[in-house]
Amino acid sequence: MPVRRVLRGGRVPVHVYTDALDDSSAEQLVNIARLPIVHDHVAAMPDVHTGIGATVGAVIPTYKAIIPAAVGVDIGCGMNAVRLSLKAEQLPDQLHRLRAAIEAAIPLGFDQHPRDPVKRSTIVALEKRLKRIYERHPALLKMQRNRGAPTWIRQIGTLGGGNHFIELCIDEAQDVWILLHSGSRGIGNAIGRYFIALAKKEMEPHLDRLPHRDLAYFTEGTGHFADYVEAVHWAQDYAMTNRREMMRLILEALKKHLPPFQATKEAVNCHHNYVAVEEHFGKSVYLTRKGAIAAYKDQLGIIPGSMGAKSYIVRGLGNPNSFCSCAHGAGRRMSRTQAKKQFSTRDLEQQTGGVECRKDQGVLDEIPAAYKDIDQVMADQKDLVEVVHTLKQVVCVKG
Repeated sequence: MPVRRVLRGGRVPVHVYTDALDDSSAEQLVNIARLPIVHDHVAAMPDVHTGIGATVGAVIPTYKAIIPAAVGVDIGCGMNAVRLSLKAEQLPDQLHRLRAAIEAAIPLGFDQHPRDPVKRSTIVALEKRLKRIYERHPALLKMQRNRGAPTWIRQIGTLGGGNHFIELCIDEAQDVWILLHSGSRGIGNAIGRYFIALAKKEMEPHLDRLPHRDLAYFTEGTGHFADYVEAVHWAQDYAMTNRREMMRLILEALKKHLPPFQATKEAVNCHHNYVAVEEHFGKSVYLTRKGAIAAYKDQLGIIPGSMGAKSYIVRGLGNPNSFCSCAHGAGRRMSRTQAKKQFSTRDLEQQTGGVECRKDQGVLDEIPAAYKDIDQVMADQKDLVEVVHTLKQVVCVKG
């Protein structure tokens, strides 16, 4: 489906791929479009909703500048999906032990591994780069120590909380998939918060000229621009490593409880909160996808629904107007606080029927009804992606 709405009022227009746009999100998007650093237009994906700092589902091309709050604090958050050589009929009737095996292998929430989980060579490569960042920004290291945060090394291969998840899914051919969603954990959060604050401090004399103070940005060649670029790419690489290690640990855990199998296809290991240098509309820009994935021609991606809905493996169509992007998921339609007020654990049980998952107060804010209809999201982006596989979860692990 083509662009459904164009928002005016900014220096550039905002192209919106859905009719379901609330006033708060519209205001955020127009504020982004007012910035002098934005190139050509802003794109809003079908899962668009109000975010902290910038709108979730926004694709923002900035010229010689980056907005740290648009990238956010869950830097490199994204998805990984692997298809197994197993059919649905080979799964046990009782799926609880599979969920328990995953939960035993993968630390959840704020937890970490009791010892370093990955090869020393992997750690050394990341550690060397992070040391350079700490040398120029000792306050970032101090912030980590003062929080008593889990070590970044022992958080490799951990899930986190919120909307992060691990799922076993079945596709249309009855093949079994592992799907997971996580990011750069505590260290990515620290890097995001630190540089967001630094951008606001650096632009302090000009904050009154910004549509919103969260839209403070670093300009190429000045201040801490290069330091942020280095740090954000480190966090993105760390997030990719985290997902890859998590998948390895999940495969090892499941092999103890399932018939012999192999991983037959890694669909994708991709970010959906990140910034990259790309060419769009005649310029090399810093393209921020905040809650969106790359959907270049024939590029595979993952679009998950909520914990009771379908998910999709998709192939990009390379639509230039969306900056070769598409939605990253269903997108929230209500806040976590509102979801907890409006729904009960009985509602959660009903909406996650047939899925082996937590059904308690601790995950009530993730109830499927708190999210947009994934089928409508997919219908809104037929010009952006085509569906390769349709997945339905049977096991869901939440942080």
